[in-house]
Amino acid sequence: MKALTAAEMREVDRLTTERHGISSIQLMETAGTQAAQAFAALIRDAGLTELRHGICVLCGKGNNGGDGFVVARHLRSAGNVFVVLFGREEELKGDAAANFGRWRELGGEVLFAADEAGWECVSSKALGADVIVDAMFGTGFHGVASGAIGRAIRDVNVRSKSATAVSPALILAVDTPSGLPADGEAGEEPILKAHHTVTFTAPKVGQLISRNSAAAGSLRVVNIGSPVSLVEEIGKGTVRWSEPDEFADMPLVRKSDGHKGLYGNILIVAGSTGKSGAAVMAGSAALWAGAGLVTVATLDVVLPIVAGAHPEYMTEPLATTSEGTIARSNLGQRFTEMEKGRTVLALGPGLGRNEETQEFVHSVVKRCELPIILDADGLNAFAGRADEFRDRKSKFLAITPHPGEMARLLGSSVKDVEADRVKTATDTAKRWNAHVILKGSHTIVAAPDGRMLVNTTGNAGLSKGGSGDVLTGVLAAMTGQFKTDDWLQTLALGVYLHGAAAEVASRGTDLSGVVASDVVRSVPQARRELLQELQRRG
Repeated sequence: MKALTAAEMREVDRLTTERHGISSIQLMETAGTQAAQAFAALIRDAGLTELRHGICVLCGKGNNGGDGFVVARHLRSAGNVFVVLFGREEELKGDAAANFGRWRELGGEVLFAADEAGWECVSSKALGADVIVDAMFGTGFHGVASGAIGRAIRDVNVRSKSATAVSPALILAVDTPSGLPADGEAGEEPILKAHHTVTFTAPKVGQLISRNSAAAGSLRVVNIGSPVSLVEEIGKGTVRWSEPDEFADMPLVRKSDGHKGLYGNILIVAGSTGKSGAAVMAGSAALWAGAGLVTVATLDVVLPIVAGAHPEYMTEPLATTSEGTIARSNLGQRFTEMEKGRTVLALGPGLGRNEETQEFVHSVVKRCELPIILDADGLNAFAGRADEFRDRKSKFLAITPHPGEMARLLGSSVKDVEADRVKTATDTAKRWNAHVILKGSHTIVAAPDGRMLVNTTGNAGLSKGGSGDVLTGVLAAMTGQFKTDDWLQTLALGVYLHGAAAEVASRGTDLSGVVASDVVRSVPQARRELLQELQRRG
């Protein structure tokens, strides 16, 4: 799905009314209802069965505030709800005024904060709520939040320690966190930090690629009546959101007469002394992600450990340097034979940075004709000399750097990489004629032809060693099964499932305790849920 700017979103709303007869007040009612339903589910999932201090809905004077009044009305069943209005009743207009009136007719409580002094009077109760809903500024906001709303944003962030404190239990944003620019430019503080955002119709560019996009927390897009075709028609940018419909035309259901030969013969080169776990995790991830055959080539000295971890994958021994890494002597006929009959080569996890090992990586990447997934120490072997990626035989190379690895490839800094992640990913994809998977909270998958997808699945459970090794195995498995006809789509599916598996693994537990092996075991469930969602949508 395309991501939209604020102006494009307004045009989609206008055309929805003009072409499909859905009035603006109907759109607002649907938006608020959908957001309230999503928020009620989040409240239940958080185990907040007893809201002693209630739900506070912070509402501005515009349409975002109008959405907030609808949310307040529909959240009444979840607990005591009260509204803080940043303005005066007579300042409300149109649909926002109508929905404020409906809230009042129900006897809904309203506290007024027309200025900073007014906020000072009501802030204690507002900040003490169990759940805070942000409906102050919507996607049309530009500039810097100031006045009473600016003060409220700062106070919520301080109270919640930027959404990391135990209280408030939930901070929920309606359409977008207040102060976050919609069009992708860098925002200026204060920007409200939310745990979850429910946005309408399509993701906004700033929620995906802005350096402040983490303020949105987890992002959910709900349809309020505008056809997806209208989003595709009006959206003019290149930023696409990696969501289930992007994979709807893939053969995700296995054939009844399928066999292992249909689903890829994967070769993974990984591991070193002290890092045998990288080989185990990459290999096991390829298995759990659906590869037909998996072989892990690793050092002879650690091979018993790797082989003993999973009876389902095969192993190949590699000669070892004195430092316990892959030796130069593995090059030549032996490795050429190892590549025969394979579908894809994954190279890098846990290899180490020994000079001989880096020479091995260089040689393999340049002469191998298989599709290559290059990660971790495989990337570090090209630090400062990544233009050599162009000098290779394979038509297909996918690199998976985190910002630090990308900075080393470019000979720049993490700050430079993060200043414009989209430009970094798309420019390097074209420059190196490679698919670039720039990892982060919103991973960018970019193709050499300029196409790109932004992934938002995943959570802080992935902030553990081994998560990248798992992704390498998943990407290899996806390539084995779905090949390279549209490799951007195939790689994006792998990134999507990797993140979704982390979400599955974290259910019923704390994110701090999720480990990479949990993510591996959750990949099949993540794939099942994707398939079910697509089948539900029809």
